[in-house]
Amino acid sequence: MQTNKQLELAFDFVQYTGQNIFLTGKAGTGKTTFLKSLKERSPKRMIVVAPTGVAAINAGGVTIHSFFQLSFAPQVGMEEEPNRQMRFNKEKINIIRSLDLLVIDEISMVRADILDAIDKVMRRFKNKRKPFGGAQLLMIGDLQQLSPVVKREEWELLKREYETAYFFSCKALKETPYVSIELTHVFRQQDDKFISILNKVRDNILDKSAQEELNLRCNPRFVPGDEEGYITLCTHNAQAHRMNDSKLKELPSKAKLFTAHVEGNFPEYSFPTDYELHLKIGAQVMFVKNDPDPEKRFFNGKIGQVTSIGKNSVFVQCPGEEDEIEVTSLLWENVKYSIDKKTAEIKEELEGSFSQIPLKLAWAITIHKSQGLTFERAIIDAEASFAHGQVYVALSRCKTLEGLVLKTPIREHSIISDKTVGGFIQQVEENQPGETELNKAKLAFQREQLSELFRFYRAVYLVNSIAKIMEENPGSFTDIFVGDFRKMRNGLRNQLADVGDKFQQQIDKYLRQEPNVEKNSELLERIKKAADYFSEKVQEVLLDGIEQVDWDIDNSTVKKKIKQRVNDLAGEAKTKLAVLAVCRNQFSVKEIMEARARAMIESSGVKPKKQKAREILNYGDIPHPELYQELREWRTVTAVEQNIPAYMVFSQKSLVELVTYLPSGAAQLQLINGLGKRKVEQYGADILEIIQNYCAENNVERGEIPLQQKPKAEKMPKPDTKRVSLELFQAGKSIVEIANERGLAETTIAGHLAHFVRQNELDVALFLDKEKVEKIVQYFKHTDNRNLTPAREALGEAFSYADLRMGLSYFETISD
Repeated sequence: MQTNKQLELAFDFVQYTGQNIFLTGKAGTGKTTFLKSLKERSPKRMIVVAPTGVAAINAGGVTIHSFFQLSFAPQVGMEEEPNRQMRFNKEKINIIRSLDLLVIDEISMVRADILDAIDKVMRRFKNKRKPFGGAQLLMIGDLQQLSPVVKREEWELLKREYETAYFFSCKALKETPYVSIELTHVFRQQDDKFISILNKVRDNILDKSAQEELNLRCNPRFVPGDEEGYITLCTHNAQAHRMNDSKLKELPSKAKLFTAHVEGNFPEYSFPTDYELHLKIGAQVMFVKNDPDPEKRFFNGKIGQVTSIGKNSVFVQCPGEEDEIEVTSLLWENVKYSIDKKTAEIKEELEGSFSQIPLKLAWAITIHKSQGLTFERAIIDAEASFAHGQVYVALSRCKTLEGLVLKTPIREHSIISDKTVGGFIQQVEENQPGETELNKAKLAFQREQLSELFRFYRAVYLVNSIAKIMEENPGSFTDIFVGDFRKMRNGLRNQLADVGDKFQQQIDKYLRQEPNVEKNSELLERIKKAADYFSEKVQEVLLDGIEQVDWDIDNSTVKKKIKQRVNDLAGEAKTKLAVLAVCRNQFSVKEIMEARARAMIESSGVKPKKQKAREILNYGDIPHPELYQELREWRTVTAVEQNIPAYMVFSQKSLVELVTYLPSGAAQLQLINGLGKRKVEQYGADILEIIQNYCAENNVERGEIPLQQKPKAEKMPKPDTKRVSLELFQAGKSIVEIANERGLAETTIAGHLAHFVRQNELDVALFLDKEKVEKIVQYFKHTDNRNLTPAREALGEAFSYADLRMGLSYFETISD
């Protein structure tokens, strides 16, 4: 790759930071070449997506819609389809979860709602707290070239949510900082005068002298010779088809048909040339692929004329060249992304192929399809231009001003420019990053990777999710289960999460002395010791804790929910152990990222073993564990014989009471929780026989046990959920941190704290500045409506619903 300072800066931002990037630049500045080089050089786990099939094939990636499984309709109201993304297969989920870098090529053509839809998928499967799931985003494209295609009826839906259809109006992108790097060195054109004219067209500042210079190339009657190799660029498909068909019919020779060979999955919209390619001697053609041979005889966009046609080949003569080029069928591949089972790397896997002579008729081509191509000679017919950037794309395809002929003069109305785009590009040009910003981003990325090691947000969230299921289904869990789970939950909070938070403070102290982790010897030593401690506690508290809880729950629906959370928790624990293992030796961002990706894939690919009760149960709190196990196995066998769920024989609670009270007759048996008269008649004899034999063999004295007065199982006290949020807030946690820890929405936590503003236990100044409070108070003073939606409409989007809820609570205190 021909390099320059900006290209290397862009590569360094991709390689050494987690910063999101918009890489832009004029036509011919090397954006496509940069992407191809990045795929070869970067060790990051990456995928490449593009908005159209042809763009995806050219970029060596896949289409946005196919990878993220999006419809072509406007992506609004997606929250009403919560199960829509459940169709993703396991391998694709693994790719998303372990992804370091998402590259979107031709970003200028991507609508804002499509980018938000990508964000939702990435959050769902990777990290719901971070935009785009926390993956680094590289967007490549030129906003002064082709814009998103938005039909009028689509914009009627989208304008309710977005200021513009362009990608930079995406809501998720506004939540995350990104740097914009503009490539300015033009490789395609060498003539400074022509480059200056193109820049003026691009920026919609075409002055009179430049317009006159350009229009000197206008010749409406120009008819090129067949041997000169001119191609006409026009605005509409119909024009191009009409000209190509007409020119082909005029040729006297007989047409030869070349039929493409398609294998596997290669969608028609991605075909790089015609499936049925009709050629004649004398036809003007364009190469649609670069020559794979070392001689590099042709490139994508090169024009020539067919001189002869063989059975399986075509000979093409290009202007200014002595030798003909023999062209045979070439192969295009449609790839999909998969996970290498041995290395856990993301790899490109062949999904389908398209074989055809790499030519297409080229008397004319649309401006849209010319994007990315380079021509020696071209006739521009842009009078009917209808979209932003069309004229600039057409003119910038030419290498020289002398190779350009205008069918109609370029007038001001022909150059369609979007002022919104102009304003955005001006910001890009005025805020170019340099080495200082790069170094800051490097250190921030390093620090983020370090901090993530000792955070346990996801584990806390999963454990809190299990606790919430328990609260909603109290009858499904025994006291023993509750006790073992509480032990694990307390260990997570006290030995991991809280200690991790305190260690973050130590990290901050060390980084104030030396911000570069890899040069901070004292911090590196502390990291090694911390990795030892947290590795031991993750194993002990989480993995061993999971083994010690009996997760065999009678309610099948609840059991399924719990099982999913437990599997995710085990996977999270194994991922933590994998990255901590790296830091027990040395701190390396690259090795940490690789270890995390491998562990995520391995933990999601291994199905948990079905363990027997004796292997997973902590018997310490159960009287007569051998009897417990025997009754449990008898219940399982009986359930299988009768083809019923085990809990329909008797429940877990019944099992615990059986081994606790050791009933000796049918009357006592009926007093056991869940064993009524009918079940005693059906199963009582077998149960009593098992208990009797156990007591006799182990010399157990049962005596008289007052079952009718047996203590009731202690219920988990239901906490005051608002008070819990208050206590966490008073302990110094933010609303976001409390929401993550409790597994609740941020708006819910804000509502809890607003309650205490209303009770005068919290000062509203903790949440709102004086100006906001006054505006909210003034609004509610003049209305009896306490609904927040009209309040937000009146006060504007600068006021969140949380702000309004806090302000209303304060207003109610001063109004009483």
